[in-house]
Amino acid sequence: MTDAEVQITDLTVNDHACLTFGEPEELHDLTAAFVRDGLKGGLRVVWLCVEPQEALAELGQRGISVQSATANGRMEVLACKEGLLSGQAFAVEHAMGWLRDQIEQTAEEGYSGLRVALDMGWALQPVSGIEQLPAFEEEIATALSGTSVSVLCQYDRDRFDPVTLASVSPFHTHSVAAATYHNDPLLRICRQYAPPGIRLAGQMDRTAEGALRMALTEAIRGEGDITVNMAELAFIDLSSARMIMEAARSVAPDRKVDLRCSRATASRFVLLGAGGIPGISLVTGHGR
Repeated sequence: MTDAEVQITDLTVNDHACLTFGEPEELHDLTAAFVRDGLKGGLRVVWLCVEPQEALAELGQRGISVQSATANGRMEVLACKEGLLSGQAFAVEHAMGWLRDQIEQTAEEGYSGLRVALDMGWALQPVSGIEQLPAFEEEIATALSGTSVSVLCQYDRDRFDPVTLASVSPFHTHSVAAATYHNDPLLRICRQYAPPGIRLAGQMDRTAEGALRMALTEAIRGEGDITVNMAELAFIDLSSARMIMEAARSVAPDRKVDLRCSRATASRFVLLGAGGIPGISLVTGHGR
């Protein structure tokens, strides 16, 4: 049965986790963390997705050494049709055959374990055999028992119907989603995992300053550099921008802070002197 939500960074060997996401940015962020931690642990990593080239680009933007990892065979990013599908048809036997081949290949090549990410977006396309999806999830759970293999199944919670999500949930050991500090129709503040930091989308004003303060505090408590991703933020008031700047200034000198903004919000941080403070980088969609 599915446990309460855990963080993507908590996953370990033979976990069969269900990631539900609401936007591509969330999917790519959490998957990048899953891939990063797998490579760091010496594991082989495979991601089956809808658009491999786009996925590779997203991983690269999030700090994954894509070229070296793919060149030496430690990571593969493949289209779903190369593993799970046979033409326009899905069958449990075919998909499980592919997974077992991956497990066998990983052992033969001497890796200590395998991480597999499966973007289930293919099941939203005109493919026959979709009714076998719960049986496939059950087979995965059985196959992982006693292995050093973990599988992350990825479902768009806005596109998959509740009945489908409920039918596959019992076969997962964990439910994974981004840690969220604030979420309403106007604003979302959540943890960012790759690179570490926080992400804001929508419109930020003083009504959500408590959530912003909590998110910044937790980011500062961590280790390494911090990214405050505001690329999808359409508006931020001066008070909130000042809070972010004060938090950035409080970070130890050996850590860097990247403030990623749209052109629309960057002016707030320019006004507060972000461009001239050592250790703080102001980044827009077109560079620094």
